[in-house]
Amino acid sequence: MEPENPHIGSSLDDLLAEDGTLAEVNQRAIKAVLAWQINQAMEEKGLTKTAMAERMNTSRAALDRLLDPANPSVTLATLDRAASVLGKRLAIDLVDHIPPR
Repeated sequence: MEPENPHIGSSLDDLLAEDGTLAEVNQRAIKAVLAWQINQAMEEKGLTKTAMAERMNTSRAALDRLLDPANPSVTLATLDRAASVLGKRLAIDLVDHIPPR
């Protein structure tokens, strides 16, 4: 008889929580989605990175950091300016934590 695998039936969140990386993975996922959404909205509006940076009153390097899904260094003020330039608003919610099973 094969030994039982303790991870069978558990979720990815359970596994990541167990090894202590759940918070980091969630942060990276949120940043990746935001970067993608901003990039998509820029394309829809026909904005180049240079034009977007100018409208945000920031540097092209700062915009590149914002659009880099792997770079967690971004402020709410920067996200808010990007949203405003794109005719959108930033919405952030706190949701109840769902503990691992």
